Amino acid sequence: MNLAIAVSAAYIIDLLVGDPPRLPHPVVFIGRLISLADRVLRPRFKSPGAALCSGALMGAAVVGVSFAATFLLLRLVYAIHPWLGAAAEIWLISTTLAARSLAGAAGDVLKPLREGNLSAARDMVGRIVGRDTDKMDPAGVTRAAVETVAENIVDGVVSPLFYALIGGAPLAMAYKAVNTLDSMVGYRDERYLYFGRFSARLDDLANYIPARLAGLLLVAAAWLSGRNPAGAIRAVFRDAGKHPSPNSGIPESAVAGALGVRLGGLNIYRGRESFRHHMGEPVQPLQPFHIRAAVDLMYLSSLLALLCGILVLQVISSA
Repeated sequence: MNLAIAVSAAYIIDLLVGDPPRLPHPVVFIGRLISLADRVLRPRFKSPGAALCSGALMGAAVVGVSFAATFLLLRLVYAIHPWLGAAAEIWLISTTLAARSLAGAAGDVLKPLREGNLSAARDMVGRIVGRDTDKMDPAGVTRAAVETVAENIVDGVVSPLFYALIGGAPLAMAYKAVNTLDSMVGYRDERYLYFGRFSARLDDLANYIPARLAGLLLVAAAWLSGRNPAGAIRAVFRDAGKHPSPNSGIPESAVAGALGVRLGGLNIYRGRESFRHHMGEPVQPLQPFHIRAAVDLMYLSSLLALLCGILVLQVISSA
């Protein structure tokens, strides 16, 4: 099937229906595979070298299985009927996109904030961040939600589109496996410092180009939406490198600069304080409406990513 048509249809489906809870989701199966491999391998390979090797083996296997299973499934379904195969490919690509889910999660935080229900807002934001939320003030809740939207512009939208436009559903699903590996084992704690290192580095590598494309797209989105593109550019060049992730700092600083707010600062994880370098300048204080503004930037940058990708495909095909 034509990749441009398949990815465009998948993008529209994600915007319209997101991830219906009653339908099976491939990421659930990927997560179960990772959990099984984690339980089997990690207790048996405890030395740093053995943990590194077994973790790398697990990561490569999960990504390879995800790609191969998707590829073989589509070959089978296309053999039954081309239209059925096309529908399956569109659906599989749509499951790798998270624009609607991300917007919905942000909206669940915004609604109680607007209603003055801080307790409910803390509860909702606690579902999408790992930091402690019980003592957050409204600005802290807003910051957490905006940071989550900004960071996931890459993981949840731009990167899946990037890989889907290159290699269809199999490559998009392989990327999703990389991302799921990082979210499950890519930690620097005692359990996963060595076992999860390969997965964490692989995620950094997979997101390297999409994150930088996202920075450009967010500047364009800021310009098109009447935000502050110059502020986004300044923030990216000044602040992105301060982030502990080589990729996440780009969308976070771009969103901060575009909105004229300051992100980063003091977070608390399991009772322990952790300071993250500031992103952007506090031109204005964080307000609940900035959550909606961040979502708008996410939607617009994702549309630009799709359109630019289709344009590149057309140029390549006509060359």
